[in-house]
Amino acid sequence: MHQETIVAIATASGHGGIGIIRLSGPSARSIGETITAVTLAPRYAHFCRLRDSTGSVLDSGISLFFPAPNSFTGEDVVELQAHGGPIILDLLLRETCKHGARQALPGEFSQRAYLNNKIDLAQAEAIADLINSTTEQAALNASRSLQGVFSKKIELLIRHVTRLRVYVEAAIDFPEEEIDFLQNSQVSQQLHTISEQFEAVMGEAKQGALVQEGMKLVIAGRPNAGKSSLLNALSGQDTAIVTAIEGTTRDVLRQHIQIDGLPIHIVDTAGLRDSDDVIEQEGIRRAWAEIDSADRILLVVDGSAHSDVSAVLSGLWQEENSPLRRDIPVTIIKNKCDLTSDGPDIALASDNTVINLSAKSGAGIDLLRTHLKTCIGYTEGGQGSFSARRRHLQSLEDAKNLFLNGQKQLLESGAGELLAEDLRLCQNSLGDITGAVSSDELLGVIFSSFCIGK
Repeated sequence: MHQETIVAIATASGHGGIGIIRLSGPSARSIGETITAVTLAPRYAHFCRLRDSTGSVLDSGISLFFPAPNSFTGEDVVELQAHGGPIILDLLLRETCKHGARQALPGEFSQRAYLNNKIDLAQAEAIADLINSTTEQAALNASRSLQGVFSKKIELLIRHVTRLRVYVEAAIDFPEEEIDFLQNSQVSQQLHTISEQFEAVMGEAKQGALVQEGMKLVIAGRPNAGKSSLLNALSGQDTAIVTAIEGTTRDVLRQHIQIDGLPIHIVDTAGLRDSDDVIEQEGIRRAWAEIDSADRILLVVDGSAHSDVSAVLSGLWQEENSPLRRDIPVTIIKNKCDLTSDGPDIALASDNTVINLSAKSGAGIDLLRTHLKTCIGYTEGGQGSFSARRRHLQSLEDAKNLFLNGQKQLLESGAGELLAEDLRLCQNSLGDITGAVSSDELLGVIFSSFCIGK
């Protein structure tokens, strides 16, 4: 339990019908009763006058009191509901601070809920994911994580790993029992069960991360290849200016779209070429910076001028001084098929997918949309899924690798001691997800990304 009482405006900035001031901590009730001049009964909506330190009425509204431990944070919590104007809410906020509260840090209410064992770390992150959801499916997935769906799957994995670890370490500590790990069907069955569980949870977590965080898609290529036209075709609106003049796009353009519930962050960049124009040079520098951070690159070539896309790819993309990271997947867009005899299609060339399309007419755009979903393993719908973050995926990947390494040590060397150690480390990696094992530095990074008041 914290000794400080924190306060924040819990509703969004701007004007609204109702605005909420939330307090949490040991002095929340006394501060609330001072401002409302009402004895606050637990879980009862009091109509009251909200007053300043001189007794003047600032506003009228509703006050609610949730005593510890039956509150969101596990502490005494008071909510003051006033009219939703920024000035009146700011006045009320200052009054609470005069009576001993301090303004909350970003995510501090959720952090206290986690530290007081009201929610685990995955559920706390789901709160932020729910608030920041950009699609309907992302919101539903975040809600399931907040209800504990993801946490329960991780807890089940931890229980199975722990059970196996206990059995293995007991066999090591009591060698007179002479348990043969390799011949013991119980160990073999548990190894198989845990391996299947890892695959299932990781599959759902990857889908959840895709739905929540989306994919950063960078459109790159030579000037006048049709990059801006492709951005407009994918977004369904005239986001970018399109002209026949080379170098029209000088700066980075961003657009957020959905493809069957999959959020995609599209970035259109300046044409890549040598230029003496200082402004264009800066645009090209920014283009390479965006390319370097992409999840996938759409390399657009003018299909009416270049029939050999492999040569274009080699000339533009694989020079020795190219700043491109080689691990970023590339899809080649052979644009302007409406000006050639080729129709829209999809094929492979130089280990890259090549899509013939026309950004101007829209022919082949559906092929591209399907390709984008397929290449990242996204499946539409995702019923029963949960939200996840890349942090979760990394912890799951680390845990799985430790588990597989321990399994390998047992099968190849009969090394039960090494299996036991890898199971312990595996258990710790899984615990990082729900906060069973968390450093203060990790908590600081996670909760600092929350909005103030949550």
